[in-house]
Amino acid sequence: MSINRRTVARSVRALGVASASAALALGLAGNALACDISEFSAEAKCDGDKGVITVTDVDPSGVPATVTVYLQNNGADLKKVGEQVVKGSREGVTITFAENWKPDAEYRVHVKAEGYVDEDIKPNLTTPSTACKKEEEQPPAPSDAPTPTPSDSASTPAEETDSPTPTPSESESTAPADTESNAPSPAAGDSNLAETGANSNTGLIAGIAVALVAIGGGAVFFGLRRRGANSDR
Repeated sequence: MSINRRTVARSVRALGVASASAALALGLAGNALACDISEFSAEAKCDGDKGVITVTDVDPSGVPATVTVYLQNNGADLKKVGEQVVKGSREGVTITFAENWKPDAEYRVHVKAEGYVDEDIKPNLTTPSTACKKEEEQPPAPSDAPTPTPSDSASTPAEETDSPTPTPSESESTAPADTESNAPSPAAGDSNLAETGANSNTGLIAGIAVALVAIGGGAVFFGLRRRGANSDR
């Protein structure tokens, strides 16, 4: 049985079209599987008390991609956190950026793989509302004033009172002066002795007067006796 040339040509043409279609499909599938932004994901986590940002690449082809993280502020880049190269795998490869992020902060994560992808992970990364490390309560600041000693506290009421200290009376103020000096002044001594009769001749005069009275009485007695004797004769 002979084969028609026209039939062979048709078969070869159909085979060529099928091969081209398969090659195109494989090429498109290869490009789709090589690297895509959907294969990247970012997350804000805690490593103990410190914050970190992780980016995972699940590209099975392992195309190298540069990942850059920026801190955002009102839609603009405030600072560049860091930049790393990652080669993904079917199981996923994760890279970590050390960043002590604040609660509810926003970060832009950009991925660039030459010839495949050059765009940001959408949406932007927003950190959790709770920080990794809780702020400890600050103890009250110590007072600069020194702690009062017992003597200070005892003297405090006297300092707080506004009433003036009473002035001692004239008699009270002169009394200590008399007690401090045991020797009286000459003038004061003379006046006191004159009032009491001490250091004068009053006693001597009184003694002489008594003696004279006694002598006078004796003389009168003897005189009367002598007169009676004369009268008896």
